[in-house]
Amino acid sequence: MVLVRYNPWQELNALERHINGLFGDTRVPSARLEKGFIRVPAAELYETDDAIHVKLELPGLEAKDLDIQVTQDAVRISGERKSETKTQDKGITKSEFYYGKFQRVIPLSARVENTNVTADYKDGILNLTLPKSEQEKNKVVKVNLEQPAS
Repeated sequence: MVLVRYNPWQELNALERHINGLFGDTRVPSARLEKGFIRVPAAELYETDDAIHVKLELPGLEAKDLDIQVTQDAVRISGERKSETKTQDKGITKSEFYYGKFQRVIPLSARVENTNVTADYKDGILNLTLPKSEQEKNKVVKVNLEQPAS
């Protein structure tokens, strides 16, 4: 019999890897995920002086299946990917696709004019342009320094 030294950190490291695998694995399906676990679409945000641009991957969805709501400080995207029903006499079908409802709320780093949002949906990619509100835009103000009177 071999004696193995007990390392309590090893169990915590294994738990951390397991949790990271559950929450970080949105692209490759995993057998560890349960049926009720909801995956969210991947997002990309970039900010300019005038607007915040949001890009989301939504392959296999039609525009009519999406609900997009924008407040002054967040974007909420929800939708449903519906499964295709197929009848098959023989054989086995194995699918790694995720079907069902999803929702994602993305907090914004600046307040936006939610009445002037533009959206473009093409080839499964949703592009939102959210113009910043006037008070959020970077304004340059020249400051004059006066010499003290002597």
